Amino acid sequence: MAGVPMDQREGWIWFDGELKPWKDAKIHVLTHGLHYASCVFEGQRAYGGEVFKLREHTERLIASGKTLDFTIPYSADEIDAACREVLAKNNLVDAYMRPVAWRGSEELSVPARNNTVHLAIAAWVWPSYFSTEEKLKGIRLEWSKWRRPAPDTIPCKAKAAGLYMICTLSKDAAMANGYADALMLDYRGYVAEATGANVFFIKGKDIVTPTPDCFLDGITRRTLIALAKANGFTVTERHMKPEELGDFDECFLTGTAAEVTPVSQIGEFSFTPAEGCRTLIDAYSAEVQPKQVAAE
Repeated sequence: MAGVPMDQREGWIWFDGELKPWKDAKIHVLTHGLHYASCVFEGQRAYGGEVFKLREHTERLIASGKTLDFTIPYSADEIDAACREVLAKNNLVDAYMRPVAWRGSEELSVPARNNTVHLAIAAWVWPSYFSTEEKLKGIRLEWSKWRRPAPDTIPCKAKAAGLYMICTLSKDAAMANGYADALMLDYRGYVAEATGANVFFIKGKDIVTPTPDCFLDGITRRTLIALAKANGFTVTERHMKPEELGDFDECFLTGTAAEVTPVSQIGEFSFTPAEGCRTLIDAYSAEVQPKQVAAE
């Protein structure tokens, strides 16, 4: 499906309680979510026919909507069931899934109290960016000129569409300069995150990762912290100055799309993906595979 525009693909999308043919899942151009970013979403992956940590993603979707002052008109159980229905209808086993909720088109002005809240869920094949061997070469990042805003200026704990505007700008600029992604600082000048992934740094058996006090504490991030501890690493969450990056040997990103992706360069700093990255790539791969229920 590479190269096929998203609106021209084949399949089925769950849209406001029913499955619709992919090309028929449309909204009006005057939709509030398009103009005023009253929209939240999730990115989640299915492995072996099961969505990894589905309930955590669903609960975060609902919470993100509440942060943006709207209630998604479906329960967590209903959303989970819809996600599984989308996988089954599209005959997908390993897939990327995108639930998205937004305010509709009843009115178009800054206030949105009279606008209906909609929910859609799509899924498609989106393999891991790289093989393990390719990952261990590491990707290159440049510094973004955009910074993560202060938490009293944005709803930083919500996975809200509007918060990704500076991510798009940052990644597009990085790719134009020959890099794979960009690393963003926060409003204080501390290391924050990449444009769609959290970042970790390794020195021996010690791992340091930025405190997520003004950006999203990713579900994959929390998973990797637990896996790292289970594999004998110590993990410290703290504020990090950019100049500290030279103190570390390895670096990697985590996210639903990125999974665990080693980094070889961030601006003027270089890293060599090695045993630490390989251990955590393997640990994450084992963790996301559906656990087989023992026969009774």
